[in-house]
Amino acid sequence: MKKQVKAIPEGYQSVIPHLIVKGAIQAIEFYQKALGAQETRRVTAPDGKSLLHAEIKIGDSRIFLADEVPQMGCLGPQSIGGSPVTIHLYSEDVDASFNRAVAAGAVGKMPPTDMFWGDRYAVLADPFGHQWSFATHKEDLTDEEMNKRALDACAAAFNA
Repeated sequence: MKKQVKAIPEGYQSVIPHLIVKGAIQAIEFYQKALGAQETRRVTAPDGKSLLHAEIKIGDSRIFLADEVPQMGCLGPQSIGGSPVTIHLYSEDVDASFNRAVAAGAVGKMPPTDMFWGDRYAVLADPFGHQWSFATHKEDLTDEEMNKRALDACAAAFNA
């Protein structure tokens, strides 16, 4: 008799970012140092150097990653001129998380700043072309409070 298999494996969330990078092994090492990632799975390609699939865990969330395979149309941001996607990471201390990532080789795009939506927020780019935002939630707001603050904070940009 066949064992019943769960549609979503135990320990996996419903939405999982899947990053393609040049240098997946180096990316894992960077994410371990910069973000405290734990590697949970690695599938090596037939060349013995590239990764077909790997999984890391940051906090309670998994991220898949793999090396580029151009002949299969699998390209990372460095090969396609960037990515419009930002990966968001909540942490207990955004300032410490941001500084740790920058010390590990990330490029700060926006230093930690208190934002109108109630988070202390920062943005950086990793050495593999992916953009990350970091936040520590500081204040709970009602929808009305957030909408008013958003209008106030963004008025100049939309009236230009």
